Amino acid sequence: MVYTTFHHPESGANVVTTDNSDWATNCPEYKVTAVQITKVTEKSNWQHAHKSFTETQIDFVNKADA
Repeated sequence: MVYTTFHHPESGANVVTTDNSDWATNCPEYKVTAVQITKVTEKSNWQHAHKSFTETQIDFVNKADA
């Protein structure tokens, strides 16, 4: 089982979906999308950028609370 969020465009979930969609809502058919998994040894550039962004956001909140 593979999980990803699809609420935020930056997740990239739409690039791995098929052209199939729900007839009533036209939502992509996420639940049956095939994936290929590869073990990695280090974090991706996206993960490093996300960590940095998150740390910056936490720093803003901490400064606002001070």
